[in-house]
Amino acid sequence: AAPAPAAPAPAPVPAPQPQVVSVRPSVTAERPAATLEEVDDEEEDDDDIDETLAERLVGLTEMFPDFVRNGSVSLVKGSWSLTQSCYSLGRAASWVVFSSATILFMPIMIESERLQMQDQMKAQKNQILLGPGAAVSGGPSLGPPPI
Repeated sequence: AAPAPAAPAPAPVPAPQPQVVSVRPSVTAERPAATLEEVDDEEEDDDDIDETLAERLVGLTEMFPDFVRNGSVSLVKGSWSLTQSCYSLGRAASWVVFSSATILFMPIMIESERLQMQDQMKAQKNQILLGPGAAVSGGPSLGPPPI
């Protein structure tokens, strides 16, 4: 009798690989200055990469789809043209308001100043003719002189 063939031995199960878990450093009494560099030893510093601002902006524009880029460009252009239009409208409106006010109110101001000067000259004339007490007895006239 021949010996019975032995069943093949089961393949050894490989030991599970430990997963790398990023742990934030904690500040304790033993480690008062725990920093992120302690955990990120494998990461390279990005400080030594030399690129200009324009290169960075071009790199950022490649992240967004065309419709987002075109939409933001049109939004900025529209905002700029709206600002220019509002500025020109404000300039024109202020010119109309101030020039109209000057034309409308300047004759009134000139006429009232003329009436005040007439009243002062009348009071001065009365003071010269009648003495110092006579000029203060009558109040200044508020309207145009009688015709």
